[in-house]
Amino acid sequence: MKIIDKLAWLEIKDNRILVARSKGKEAFYIPGGKRETNETDAQALIREIDEELSVKLKENTLAYYGTFSAQAHGHKEGITVQMTCYTGQYEGELKSAAEIEEMAWLKYEEMDRTSHVDKIIFKDLRSKNLL
Repeated sequence: MKIIDKLAWLEIKDNRILVARSKGKEAFYIPGGKRETNETDAQALIREIDEELSVKLKENTLAYYGTFSAQAHGHKEGITVQMTCYTGQYEGELKSAAEIEEMAWLKYEEMDRTSHVDKIIFKDLRSKNLL
């Protein structure tokens, strides 16, 4: 079984979560990405969010939220994505950059617009009255 190891940033406002959609893709994803060689979770997440959404996460505010796994969206059966999620404050103005075509703030009821692992995260956030 192959595992795709990813990091994600959970940004929630007014019971909605920030998601992004890459160019040419249908599904929205909770923003984040993969580590580069020798990067810590914080370094990778800060870099990815800066590249995708043009804001700087404040490293000293990053807090581990949880790790979730599911079938990788758009991959053949048996390929799993493992998403390690963090919350944290940012500075700057959110705007799409790099491969990101669109950002959105989704309600719990809109989770069908996201990937498999994101649906699990949406349900967990809902169970804690965050969405």
